[in-house]
Amino acid sequence: MTIDTRKVQELEELRARVRDLETEVEAEKTAGEWPPKGFYAEYYATTGFILGMFGAAISLLSNVIGAPIVGKSPLELIRIYLTFPLGGKALELASGTQDVFAIGDGVILAIGCCLYLGTGMLIGVPFFVSLVWLTEGKSTLYRLMIATLLAAALWALTFLGILSWLQPLMFGGNWITDTSRLPSWVALVTHVIFGWTLALLYPWAKFQVYQQPVRPTS
Repeated sequence: MTIDTRKVQELEELRARVRDLETEVEAEKTAGEWPPKGFYAEYYATTGFILGMFGAAISLLSNVIGAPIVGKSPLELIRIYLTFPLGGKALELASGTQDVFAIGDGVILAIGCCLYLGTGMLIGVPFFVSLVWLTEGKSTLYRLMIATLLAAALWALTFLGILSWLQPLMFGGNWITDTSRLPSWVALVTHVIFGWTLALLYPWAKFQVYQQPVRPTS
């Protein structure tokens, strides 16, 4: 009795196709689960992007209010922030002399504020995802404590670990990490305010499955 090799080959191809279809069906089942099981990282990444703008705005506002108390310009933080793309000339913006650049100083400072908010939105993604992952189901006090630790770690990473060598390498100066211009405690407090804002806004950003209201039966 001879076996038709073409039929055997066709049978193997059909079996392989069945296995592929089973894999695709299982993947569709997993992707279609609602609500998603476990930690919903995609949602909190999107939420962190939005809340990061509010965190940056509150931290900037606190600096605008606090800077004149210590004899600094209300937008001193933005001027120091702009030294990364503009170098030392950013410190002369709105200093009472003529415009430093071809574009008016006020316009550049306004752009700097927008860039500051944009930076907060980008940082808000990993910050908020980490914050929620570490504190989901915990108390507000615990969340504030973790936000403080994350903010301190972020400050150490950016100021001590990156900007301390990157800005001198790229622009020939270390204006951002120069403690005579921006004391370390001011930078640290700015980061902490950013973290606290996201921690306090968490209840409004918590993921909740939409429940369709049930109409009362007559």
